[in-house]
Amino acid sequence: MSAVKTLEAVARDRVGKGAARAVRRQGQVPAVIYGGGQAPQAIAIDLIRTRTLIYAGGFKTTLFEINAGGKKTRAIPRDFQLDPVNGVPLHVDFLRVVAGQSITVEVPVHFVNDEAAPGIKQKGGTLNVVLHTLALEVAPDAIPEAIEVDLTGRQIGDAIHINDVKLPAGATFTGEPDATVANIVPPTVLGAEVEAEEAAIAEAQSAEAAEEAAAEEAEAAEDEKKED
Repeated sequence: MSAVKTLEAVARDRVGKGAARAVRRQGQVPAVIYGGGQAPQAIAIDLIRTRTLIYAGGFKTTLFEINAGGKKTRAIPRDFQLDPVNGVPLHVDFLRVVAGQSITVEVPVHFVNDEAAPGIKQKGGTLNVVLHTLALEVAPDAIPEAIEVDLTGRQIGDAIHINDVKLPAGATFTGEPDATVANIVPPTVLGAEVEAEEAAIAEAQSAEAAEEAAAEEAEAAEDEKKED
């Protein structure tokens, strides 16, 4: 379970594009806290702190205790906007959470013990990941950092379905109940494309080398003519 993180904020009394630009000029990011049966609350959060949290990963599965002017609110990020050019955070939406509430979050999947999977280790198979994240309905204070999938004993041809995955207590998967999370395929299935790409690159490099050699020969011949 991810630990609750503290986030300092400043309450905003003005909203709109002009107010948002003014907030950004002060080195802050405009944000809003909504939901929980209460009116939306406009806040501003530190730019550097926000950027660090976003790029550290797991931002949208982290529960925050936001302190704005002495008023503390528990909320989880639901969306954020980045500048398309420089990647600087422009805005963050937080969902207010209350006791007894469940929310849907996308939790990353981590595959472990691939060295104990004969299909990968001994037979050269490839792990083909179908779902990199799982949509879970879970209590905000029980959101896992990741879901681990054990590959021990897996052979080529094995498929790992959602019912093979151990979910945290109280969490439910919101997708198809028999969804495939990953499978182990023979090396030729995915390897053929790689081999074809490598062959094309090698052919292009060979052709380029041949062109350069021909150009050098032509240049040498021209130099010889000039000397004669």
